[in-house]
Amino acid sequence: MTASNHTSLWQDLRSTSFAQGWFDAKGTRTRYLHAGDKSLPPLILLHGVGGHAEAYARNLDAHGRHFDTWSIDMLGHGWTDKPNHPYELPHYVDHILRFMDAQGWDRAHISGESLGGWVASWLASRHPDRVNRVVLNTAGGSRAEPTVMARLKSISTQAAEDPSWDFIKARVEWLMKDKKDATADLIACRQAIYSQPGFKQAMANAIVLQDMDIRTRNLMRPEDYARIQAPTLVLWTSDDPTADVGEGKRIAEMIPGAQFVVMDDCGHWPQWEDVATFNRLHINFLLGRDASTPVA
Repeated sequence: MTASNHTSLWQDLRSTSFAQGWFDAKGTRTRYLHAGDKSLPPLILLHGVGGHAEAYARNLDAHGRHFDTWSIDMLGHGWTDKPNHPYELPHYVDHILRFMDAQGWDRAHISGESLGGWVASWLASRHPDRVNRVVLNTAGGSRAEPTVMARLKSISTQAAEDPSWDFIKARVEWLMKDKKDATADLIACRQAIYSQPGFKQAMANAIVLQDMDIRTRNLMRPEDYARIQAPTLVLWTSDDPTADVGEGKRIAEMIPGAQFVVMDDCGHWPQWEDVATFNRLHINFLLGRDASTPVA
């Protein structure tokens, strides 16, 4: 492999002035990647189930020019604390609110992918006074599809129980339309996280949302989406493995005034798979600008 075609997280971040660290979210030691000046509007980026802050490693530079940008490991994920209880939506939202309170923020932009989008929608629906703008990126929580739930539970549990290269690779490849986007460096990063002592139990606590009874009581209902007051962008992809474009459109139609956009040739991680397009659409929306405006 030559230097020209090798991809690593360090290469993704080489032009970025960023910090990695841990922040006390009022009792929960929370790991973060941070870029941007703290005088800028705060933006929180939320990954999906089994994920971690590196989901947004390729977006920190562009977003840090406009926002006080924090990509965090959510409760029970990555290198953040993992209390031993099942994680339902109120637990994730409480963690985000405590993180905001500890930062001294009354409000923030919230953008989430998959489970992160579910958390963002729940937070915006139930705490409208804490949210500026919201992005729901291939967001979960709008329905319970047994086939998808079973597949996600199977590959996530398998990867946590046996964090061998092949199982972690299969879990990461599931996110991408083009399997080459599941880079060796990303796989190694996730393998290190999944190899932590106690991570098997943490994954069991996180994956409970794939059990029908638990998922059903946490779903976003039409009336929940209707309560979202913040300007909202629902971003979907042509090849999302969890739901088709029609589901994204249905979510957008339930949220008053929501914008809906589809990114082509992407799977479940458009922010990673097509960085330039995602950054342009995402930053312009958060700034209240036309999506076609070039992003500096």
